[in-house]
Parts: sequence; C-alpha cells; structure tokens
Amino acid sequence: MNKVSTDNRLPLYYQLYDIITEKIHSGIYNENDKLPSERELCEEYDISRATVRRAMVELEKNNYIYKKQGKGVFISSEAFEQDLLSFYSFTEEMKKNGKEPSSNVLKFEIKKADAKISEILNIDIHTKIYKFTRLRLADDLPMMLETTYLPVDRFRGLNKELLSNKAMYDIFSDKYNVNFEKAEETFQATSITAEEEKHLEVKENSPAILLKRLTYEKEKVIEYTVSVARGDKFKFHVVLE
Repeated sequence: MNKVSTDNRLPLYYQLYDIITEKIHSGIYNENDKLPSERELCEEYDISRATVRRAMVELEKNNYIYKKQGKGVFISSEAFEQDLLSFYSFTEEMKKNGKEPSSNVLKFEIKKADAKISEILNIDIHTKIYKFTRLRLADDLPMMLETTYLPVDRFRGLNKELLSNKAMYDIFSDKYNVNFEKAEETFQATSITAEEEKHLEVKENSPAILLKRLTYEKEKVIEYTVSVARGDKFKFHVVLE
C-alpha cells in the first residue's frame, strides 16, 4: 500500500501508519533515518496535518519513531536484548550490536558518604567517595543515565577526563588492577522524570527501567551504580533451568 484513500475502510491516519511501518520492516526506512516533514507527508499523501500528527502519535507510542527537538522525527532502533547470564558492560554490549558507544560525564564530584552509601559500600560514614553521573549513548542516541559511587581509597587519581575517554571497567582493570568477583543487579519498572527527559530525549513519564548494580572484588563492594534505562531501548533475557 503506497497511498492513503478515503475508499479504504481504515482511518486515514492508520493507513499512513501502515505505510510507514511497512517501509520500516522492508528496509526502505532504516534506524535513525529522518522521516519526511509533516508538510512533505501531507503533500505526498494528500492528507491533513491532523492526520499526519495522529499517525505520528501512534508510531511514537509503539516505538517506531523518536523526536529530536528542532531536528525532526527519526526511525527508532530496535530494543537491545541483554542476556543476564554473565557479567557485562554497556560498552561491550553496544559493540556486539554494531553500535558505537560513548559517554558524557555530566557531573563528577568527591564528597563524603552519607549513611545510605556508607552502608552499601561497607565503609565508615563520611568516608570520601566519588559520585559521578554519565549519559550513555549508542551511535549518539541517548540510552541511559548512570550515577556511580566508588570509594576514593580504592580508585585514587580517578577523574572526569579519564572517564570521558575510556570505559569505566577498562579503567578499573588497566589502572587499578581490579579483578571482578561478581556483580548483582536488581531491576524494576520506573518512569522518566522531568530532569531525565532533558538528557534521554524521551517524554516525561515514558516507561523506563531502574537498575541497581553492586560490583564485588574479593567479596567487597567496590562499585554501586544506579541507572535509568530507556524502556523502549532495552529488554532483558534470562534462562531458567
């Protein structure tokens, strides 16, 4: 179907929805391709802007498209399936999927651990820790926000520049000779906050996944990370035996 017709019993917006999804599935539109503008779609299919906008709402709701403010509408990438059977890193998983991973360090500070963080890291309260927040991207598309807490004593000399230029777990291994014993993760449903919306480029209250990770070295917790992952970009897989 390459045209929208009033003779078709389907609503006009749904006909346009079908045309665009068919072009996605057939490879005419590829992920991160920019869609024609509203005006161009109106002219191509002889339909109103209201019809186009209704189709865009449905396409976005079903994760076929995403919007960049001031830049237009683009084809979404498929959700990444993550196996939960072994230790993994965002950087390596994105590379496996043929994506170029990158990180923007939004905030980096050294502070004293409060009661909650001292308990999690099993350190004395007011012990110095690093706290930093990174925006993780794949092919320049925002994927998740991560806030990490590390004991300063174990990672002396860590700084924003290091984290901006190298994967964190590579820094752990290469600079600090960390041997990972295990990691624990918990997952729960959440939604995007107004602050997270600014960085993740999805609407406030969109579905997301809240992940909390504890990484161990010789049974001692050396990393605590809290991540908010876009719900439209991740799905997790585990085999139960």
